[in-house]
Amino acid sequence: MRTDEAIRLVAAARTDADLFGVDTPARRYRELVAALHPDRLGALDARVRAAATDAFVQVTTRWRATGTPGPATPGAATVVLGGYPLGALAHAGDLADLYDVGADRLLKLPRDPADNDLMAREAYALRQIEDRGDPRHLPYVPRLVDSFRHRDAASGAERRISVLAAVPGLHDLDAVRRAYPDGLDARDAAWMWRRLLVALGLAHRAGVVHGAVLPRHVLIEPDAHGVVLVDWCFSAVDGGTVPALVPGHEDWYPPEVTARRPAGPGTDLAMAATCMSWLMGDRAPRELRAFADGCRRPALTARPDDAWRLLGELDEVLDRLYGPRTFRPFTLNP
Repeated sequence: MRTDEAIRLVAAARTDADLFGVDTPARRYRELVAALHPDRLGALDARVRAAATDAFVQVTTRWRATGTPGPATPGAATVVLGGYPLGALAHAGDLADLYDVGADRLLKLPRDPADNDLMAREAYALRQIEDRGDPRHLPYVPRLVDSFRHRDAASGAERRISVLAAVPGLHDLDAVRRAYPDGLDARDAAWMWRRLLVALGLAHRAGVVHGAVLPRHVLIEPDAHGVVLVDWCFSAVDGGTVPALVPGHEDWYPPEVTARRPAGPGTDLAMAATCMSWLMGDRAPRELRAFADGCRRPALTARPDDAWRLLGELDEVLDRLYGPRTFRPFTLNP
């Protein structure tokens, strides 16, 4: 395998199965190491050497973290990070992989040490919300169980790791849209929107702006109509700026984010309205389209800035459209 091929493979891999394959993962690992090892790069230019070194660190760290990627191999040693034995890869996020560590816990391991600052942002945001937020609404955000640093013995790379309480049976809004490609009935979108506003109201009262309210970060529990807003790595506190944009979603952000201006509650409320409009598609009633447009005015100061007040206004619109609220069973198999 050539060095440039290995770099492209590492950059494109979303999961350990993508990176190492499932049939002969150990062989793929050896091929990648041989192509990327700093001692074997020869006279490559500085830019390529830097990319190869970064890819090498990612490969060795992910291999050590998973032990044997893909299906479990008999006799494989259990890898332990910070006292947590790593199990299967549960989810590949925007900048980190989440591994099952038992006891309804997920260990969040960043793929690139350069993202340690974003991991620290998430840990700080979740602590702020837990310390300052209304305990009744804390289930709407992940619970931070632990946070620590881990240094890879082979590469020397240090990563900021979090352990989060896991909730089974959740699906993101991308999955909902795939199940309803022609748009979701507004009566189903209504409970998702309402509960998302509760999650944002909880965070905003604690001084935290999520900064990346995107479909992949809004998780629902269909049967109980639960919502959990995840991935607080892009959060802003006390009028700060959103530190980065999720690649491929640049068009989802309001102007203050792309212009690197201070964010506020209206930043999240605008993105939440975009999520729900996208989810309903052409099935959105005129009244809800107008409501969403009011949440997405270009200027942050012209938008709603109180999620709890906005929730009340949404309820008024829904009451005019559908009358008193009733429980409406929801399934991802329409």
